[in-house]
Amino acid sequence: MRRAELLQLRGAWSDALEWAERAIEWLSRPAAKAVRGEALYQIGEVHRLRGKFTEADEAYQLTSQCCLVPGPGLAQLRLAQGQVEAAKVAIHELLGVVQTPGPRARVLDAFVEIVLADNDVAAARQAAEELAGIAARQEILFFRGLSNRSLGAVLLAEDDARAALVELSQSRAIWFQLEAPYEAARVQILIALAFRRLGEEENARLELTAARQRFKTLGAAADVSRVDLLLVKDTTKYAVPLTTRELQVLKLVASGITNREIGDRLNISEKTVARHLSNIFTKLDLTSRSAATAYAYDHSLI
Repeated sequence: MRRAELLQLRGAWSDALEWAERAIEWLSRPAAKAVRGEALYQIGEVHRLRGKFTEADEAYQLTSQCCLVPGPGLAQLRLAQGQVEAAKVAIHELLGVVQTPGPRARVLDAFVEIVLADNDVAAARQAAEELAGIAARQEILFFRGLSNRSLGAVLLAEDDARAALVELSQSRAIWFQLEAPYEAARVQILIALAFRRLGEEENARLELTAARQRFKTLGAAADVSRVDLLLVKDTTKYAVPLTTRELQVLKLVASGITNREIGDRLNISEKTVARHLSNIFTKLDLTSRSAATAYAYDHSLI
């Protein structure tokens, strides 16, 4: 089961699932119920990171049946599903019962992310400072990586982007040292947002592109989609009068694929793609797909 945890951190998610399932087989005896819960929790974590939210939810529910105080995975799942209030309730409950430094550090890290999503910067600051205290006492790189990232996120929310970059750069270096690609990519998103706050759009795009590649390699589908939205947002500096969906269609048109293929990529009908394309032609005063492709390249949308 511990091997599964390590494999998840290193980005070997399929292997992590295999070892967690193997652990469940061994731990199916009644005396091993609590540890079996930990293996089930690990399976939930891998499913959550892959964007398989239904499977993750089922695994977390089975975890709770093993009389185990779980990690923050369920709260993070609710946040990923857009259920911020449910995520807050779950993480506050955990924070009240988890007191052991190691598990509490993970809960505090998730707590910062969730309350920042609810714009509660003061609560995030308090949690980040407690996490920094744990990291200082434990002297473990993993905890320092969590602490630097959380404090960087809080500084960014407090509109101190330069100070945030210092903390976030330290966190990224730690995750690279620990060979933890998913955690490194998470930090890169925050670094990109800090660069964007400072008006350094090119640096922001480089970080987002690198993070997207890591997420794609890992199979973290939900995170890839999130980065895609952030990459679309940086096109606003060109004052392109298109909606987010129209920008997505324009980029795919410029890649040379058909309307049907675009529909499959975006999970919309071919007719809807044609409507978006018609709107693009009207808004940009274009008359053909080749002209749209040229426009996309001229305005650095590709």
